[in-house]
Amino acid sequence: MTASAEVVTKQTKQKRTAWTALGTHYKKVSKLHLRDLFAEDPGRAERMAVEAMGLYLDYSKNRITDETVKLLVKLGKEANLQDRIEAMFRGEKINVTENRAVLHAALRAPRDVSILVDGNNVVPEVHAVLDRMASFSERVRSGAWQGHTGKRIRNVVNIGIGGSDLGPVMAYEALKFYSERAMTFRFVSNVDGTDFAEAVHGLDPTETLFVVSSKTFTTLETMTNAQTARCWSLAGMGGDEKSVAKHFVAVSTNAAEVAKFGIDTANMFEFWDWVGGRYSLDSAIGLSTMIAIGPENVRSMLSGFHQMDEHFRTTPFERNLPVIMGLLALWNNDFLGAETVAVLPYEQYLKRFPAYLQQLTMESNGKHVTIEGNPVTRQTGPIYWGEPGTNGQHSFYQLIHQGTRVVPCDFIAFAKSLNPLGRHHDMLLANVFAQTEALAFGKTPDQVKAEGTPDWLIPHRVFEGNRPSNTILAERLTPETLGKLVALYEHCVFTQGVIWNIDSFDQWGVELGKVLAQRIIPEVESKTEPELHHDTSTNRLIRKYRKLRNSA
Repeated sequence: MTASAEVVTKQTKQKRTAWTALGTHYKKVSKLHLRDLFAEDPGRAERMAVEAMGLYLDYSKNRITDETVKLLVKLGKEANLQDRIEAMFRGEKINVTENRAVLHAALRAPRDVSILVDGNNVVPEVHAVLDRMASFSERVRSGAWQGHTGKRIRNVVNIGIGGSDLGPVMAYEALKFYSERAMTFRFVSNVDGTDFAEAVHGLDPTETLFVVSSKTFTTLETMTNAQTARCWSLAGMGGDEKSVAKHFVAVSTNAAEVAKFGIDTANMFEFWDWVGGRYSLDSAIGLSTMIAIGPENVRSMLSGFHQMDEHFRTTPFERNLPVIMGLLALWNNDFLGAETVAVLPYEQYLKRFPAYLQQLTMESNGKHVTIEGNPVTRQTGPIYWGEPGTNGQHSFYQLIHQGTRVVPCDFIAFAKSLNPLGRHHDMLLANVFAQTEALAFGKTPDQVKAEGTPDWLIPHRVFEGNRPSNTILAERLTPETLGKLVALYEHCVFTQGVIWNIDSFDQWGVELGKVLAQRIIPEVESKTEPELHHDTSTNRLIRKYRKLRNSA
């Protein structure tokens, strides 16, 4: 067992004291309704709100009391959360199953900061890569970088998967307002050929640059798509192999494979094993984002990340945005029995934010054993999902309001629109406030009856309310604000993982299916009937697929 794991083991028994107290407390407050909590406490909304770095968090519409907050904070302290935070920022190898440091915070640290990994200050290395990215991005954006035929690059296609796709595509969509509109940006991740075919549809190979993102340059899906892109690009340039160096760049650490592909290693942008894929948006993985919005906007985004890092590291838990959100998510998950969290951005540019959070949260905390390898005794990792407002209101909000499940909601909104059009933004924000009010307070049978509703219809028009929500309000969606929001959820995830005593930074659960796929691929591609040794269902499915594929 590593030193980090031993420290956590010693904390486990301590944690149970606060957890037991929360269980007792829950029995006392479980029947309380938000209607009564607000009616009895005029100062609740002011007291249960935190504002920092331009983000305003109203968490008063959660099913909690002041005592709940105190006990949750105590739980965090008994779990030695502050020590774990400091261990992460110091570069200790808190990813215990892979014996790695967890230092996405180093990716956005200022130049004058020192963060050590195995005695080496990694911050200069980070800024060296950022500077190379900035120089390259400016050359592409200005037209100084030309394709093989001398044409300027007008199209950029990012090829990756997981964090190498979800991060760049989310950031591009979120910051499209700031992007270079004379250029086209597309993203390929799925090994389904349709994804690639649609991404390059209508593009001119002589004006297209591919950014291939794979740490090892061996990732099956990414390299399958990259090889297809290579063939497509070469076909558009008469098969000249020299053209690859002008139309492909790599985000990788495997120089040998990058060179073998035909990419000039001078155009390989590296990152490090202390950067997890789902935490890599602000590494070289964000190269396509930098080309889209420019280096200055990316540096502004990194500043937002860093501000949230410092807030998380230095602010008392009672006023700490990620800690509060993490503790409330844990309360809702483990005590209220909520199995999901709906993330509802009332900002169209954030349409991919819920999908990004799905990987961040569920790949991090979807774990069934503790750091020591023992079965967990509590629920971990709620399911995250969502859709921009107001679209969701005409879709799944019915279940949130009147269904049998408790679905805690995070509403994200901005006071100023990037595209002000008449009444649109006031109407949008009115819907945010109306939805949180309706979820919290609902509508009683007496209120429904007073509206003249027939008795038989009253049950159908009652809203129970008492549905928990957070509201995050900021002035405007900027690169800096996006950085703060992403880091907010990163540290919220970390907070929960520490208290659940799990490793939030490995992802062994993605491995088994990938290994089995490598075994099955030659079986489905075989020219002759393969000898199969799977279960009877899998054997039959493979044979059925081969028959359908080969039918006339």
